Amino acid sequence: MTEFLNNLIESLREELKQYGEMLALLDQQQEMVVLRQTQDLLQTVAAINAQSGTIRAARLEREQYQRHLARHLGLPETTGFAALVPVLPPDYRPLVSALVQENNSLLARVQQRARQNHLLLTRALELMQRLICSLFPANGTTTYNDAGGVLMPGLAPQSLYDAVG
Repeated sequence: MTEFLNNLIESLREELKQYGEMLALLDQQQEMVVLRQTQDLLQTVAAINAQSGTIRAARLEREQYQRHLARHLGLPETTGFAALVPVLPPDYRPLVSALVQENNSLLARVQQRARQNHLLLTRALELMQRLICSLFPANGTTTYNDAGGVLMPGLAPQSLYDAVG
């Protein structure tokens, strides 16, 4: 059982590390939006997408070790940590509980930061659309899609002379 338990603990630590990496990337992205560093912003989007895949892999691995440990303890594979921790050896319960709590806490922070960044980026996009519409008023008024998002009207091709004159 020690091997199954150690694998689960290591996978919980790895998942925690990956959530920390994501939070750092989201903080970096937020700073770039605020400082209007658009060139670097595109790189953070790619890094965030890659980190999402890494988190997904770490979570799947942790879930696999969790299922293996539950099966080894004679519990259903779908057993959650609330039911799993009490049947662990007493020396391991505080560690596993703390890792699970930290993972949940960090995941909540990642989700909150992602929502904040989404709002910042949406607001920046709206401001850019207003600027474009003020430069090219023939594009019409702001319209919204079924989900409440702003639709970006297509810009009619114009020569520079027509746009300036």
